[in-house]
Amino acid sequence: MANRHDRARIQKGALTAEQAEKLFATVDETGHTNEETAKKQRKRRKELGHGVDVDPLSDADPSGSNVEKVITKTAVGFVIVFLAIVVVSQVSCGLVRRANTADLAENADLTSVASALHGGVEWGNGFTQFPDTFSVQEADENTHRIEVTVVDTTSQNALEAFSGAQIQATAFAVNSLLNPNINTVTYHVNVHVDENGKYQQSALFGLLQPKGEVKTIMTFVWTKTTNENGVVRFNCTITGLDQNMQDQLRDNITSSFTPTSVISNVLGTSENEKDSKSESKADSATSSTEAAAATSDESATSSDGGSSATVESTSSSAQ
Repeated sequence: MANRHDRARIQKGALTAEQAEKLFATVDETGHTNEETAKKQRKRRKELGHGVDVDPLSDADPSGSNVEKVITKTAVGFVIVFLAIVVVSQVSCGLVRRANTADLAENADLTSVASALHGGVEWGNGFTQFPDTFSVQEADENTHRIEVTVVDTTSQNALEAFSGAQIQATAFAVNSLLNPNINTVTYHVNVHVDENGKYQQSALFGLLQPKGEVKTIMTFVWTKTTNENGVVRFNCTITGLDQNMQDQLRDNITSSFTPTSVISNVLGTSENEKDSKSESKADSATSSTEAAAATSDESATSSDGGSSATVESTSSSAQ
């Protein structure tokens, strides 16, 4: 049996559930059941500027403010306008660049070659740019030659200079050799070096140029030949790579992280290969010395004519 204190206390004069539901069914937005009173309340709110009907279950701002919607629309509009400007700028720049790029296959003179080096040439699916500092030594369809010189101010070592110059020289030379009146393209690559021979680079987005000594590190010579069957052949010759330059390229390409170096260090074959090469060179030198001594002995015991013939044969073999 439940305790007296546990029972719910019913307030005297309280509405039952049915009575409360019936009462609130007649209540409008003003909170009044009497139509005359509700009408007066609506008129009063309208005159005082509080004539907005508020729905408590609605997400709308009771004050009627739409700042959130305005901010959202503004942000979306800004993003759309920004993307449109970017797309239009890219398309416009591409069209302007293609319109201003010199067509070396049609015309190759000093002006067109300088324009190509300044604005770049089409290569692959885009453009290949060249260093900002360049000069044109020759560009003449009568002599069938083009010769230019560029100054690389962005590379830090021989490998960067070689890889970048190779792409630039190939793009420039192929575009030029497509001209039927051009058969030879010479592309010189210069760099600035300090007193220690280290490459110098430009600074502040190219505004500050290096002041070191200008040195030619390599030259690409492209030639075009056509055989009797009409087959066109492009040939590339790289000159100017001294022993120091070759050593730098070899050190940069064959680093300690290449698979051959790692395997050699693990298996310990590098030193053995060096020793075997040294031994083979020593054996070759020894055998050559013994052969020369034997030849000298034989020539001493033969006649004068035979001795002369033997000396001539030895000399020709040495050469």
